[in-house]
Amino acid sequence: MERPGIRFRGPVLDAPSGSAVLELAAFYERLLGWRITQSDPGGWALLESGTGQKIEIQGLPDYRRPTWPNTAGEQQMMLHLDFATDDVEAAVAWAVDAGASLAEVQPTAHVRVLLDPAGHPFCLFVGAA
Repeated sequence: MERPGIRFRGPVLDAPSGSAVLELAAFYERLLGWRITQSDPGGWALLESGTGQKIEIQGLPDYRRPTWPNTAGEQQMMLHLDFATDDVEAAVAWAVDAGASLAEVQPTAHVRVLLDPAGHPFCLFVGAA
């Protein structure tokens, strides 16, 4: 069988239902400079990079924030996002100003773990941005 054309577009992040969906979308819009291209006040939003990448946000009535680091018996994160930057400290300051919080646990000196407004962990590190 020949493999059909399949390409990765990006993740779908869960969030609390209601206004939290648009708030989280607005956070990523500011953080990344991507545009919210579609949204539904009922609980869904699409952000697009303009270069084919996307992040979708979907609201769930029973959403529970993940814990970082993972803790037995608590809501586990299913994934985390990695963002490369030329300047980690400036990127951390930008992310915090946009609404993120610095995680208490930092596993390495070269990567900063932050939490978005819905609690999803994401990492900032020096790399090809």
